[in-house]
Amino acid sequence: MLTAGPTAGLTAGLTGAGPSPTRRGLLGAALGIAVTGCSVGPRVPTASVARSAYGDDPSQYGELYLPARIPLATVVVVHGGYWAQGFGAEAMRPMCQALQAEGYAVWNLEYRRVGGTGGWPMTFEDVAAGIDHLDTFDTVDAGDVRLVGHSAGGQLAVWAASRRDTTPGGPSAVTVTRCLSLAGVLDLTGASRQGLGSGNVDLLMGGTPADVPDHYDVGDPTRLVPAGCPVACLVGRDDEVVPRSQSDAYVAAARSAGAPVTLDEVPGDHSALIGPESRAWPTVLRRLGEKLRT
Repeated sequence: MLTAGPTAGLTAGLTGAGPSPTRRGLLGAALGIAVTGCSVGPRVPTASVARSAYGDDPSQYGELYLPARIPLATVVVVHGGYWAQGFGAEAMRPMCQALQAEGYAVWNLEYRRVGGTGGWPMTFEDVAAGIDHLDTFDTVDAGDVRLVGHSAGGQLAVWAASRRDTTPGGPSAVTVTRCLSLAGVLDLTGASRQGLGSGNVDLLMGGTPADVPDHYDVGDPTRLVPAGCPVACLVGRDDEVVPRSQSDAYVAAARSAGAPVTLDEVPGDHSALIGPESRAWPTVLRRLGEKLRT
């Protein structure tokens, strides 16, 4: 069960350990055995979920879902809601549970948002710190991290896949191998001009592209191509929340930069992309499981 609130470490028998994960701890946790020195004892393998804080703010936490097996990879899930307070990580729990059942370790990331203590650059710093926090666990593989973001979370996920010296939080401390944008708001410059999210783009970025061009230079995924890993963009055929042009603009920029990127149109509306029972879900799983490393 989830703990009542953020804690400094994981509950349910899981602990953060050291600056990097140990394969011994990961293997032992996944196989259901306790490994201490040379002694090995049986332990019943069970799936688990627990909450861990990566900062002092109430919104700086994640929920870690572990499968009852050696994880296929570590998936970071980032929720949407046009970056607004009032939309939170709970929206992604059905997806997290489905990915956990598929054999992935899943980190459901919460962050400070517009209308609360978020905005520029805090929201971006939180996403960077929250992803880097994976490197403190000995129960996940920080060498194969796959990012999945929905809507505004798609922007944050693709941005996180594009981190470098100049972006908030600096380069990633973990190895990101793949990124999925599910109906992502990937062209912040265009989104600001179109007024998407009732002005939340400008609230997130601290102004318009004309006001703060330096913010957009290091926060807009379309200006940060190529990303550091392959990016898969998925859009719902009946999406009326985020226009397909947002993904089209990113894909065009990425292809111009020679970056590995794909674009799939799938059945359903904006929410179908995060629904494990939807007809879009098989495509999400297929793109997430691909091992393209070009």
